[in-house]
Amino acid sequence: MTWATDRLAALKAGATDLPPVVRTLKLGTLGDWGEGWAKKRWTPAPEVLNGDGTMFGGYIAALADQILTFAAMTVVPGNSAFRTANLSLQFLKLTRGEPLVIEARVLAQSKQTIAVEAEFRTESGALVAKAIAQQIVTPFPAPAPSAP
Repeated sequence: MTWATDRLAALKAGATDLPPVVRTLKLGTLGDWGEGWAKKRWTPAPEVLNGDGTMFGGYIAALADQILTFAAMTVVPGNSAFRTANLSLQFLKLTRGEPLVIEARVLAQSKQTIAVEAEFRTESGALVAKAIAQQIVTPFPAPAPSAP
């Protein structure tokens, strides 16, 4: 186990607090994961929908970044951190506030990058959006110096 897989296990078990951004944006948490993949089922709250009831694209981008991060966490080395370097999202079908099944998988990995992709589907299987991202692997940041 690594810091990342320990965190994923805690998220799946509901045994850890969610970060403030996840609570504020109502992104929800992780459903399941294994080496190289992560997935979740997510139901949008009415306050995150457009006036016509459709999903806001920027919100889908936030969900994409979250699930792609979860997938990268399944393979990141224990002595490393990572950050999203780029994120590309393709919208394929409008969705009107229905539950989504969101799955991500690792496409490729090197010492410096993790390439990941995700699909957003309705519960009936209709493809709503696809995302791809590149995660840059970095050493953990040095601790901040203590105040004198």
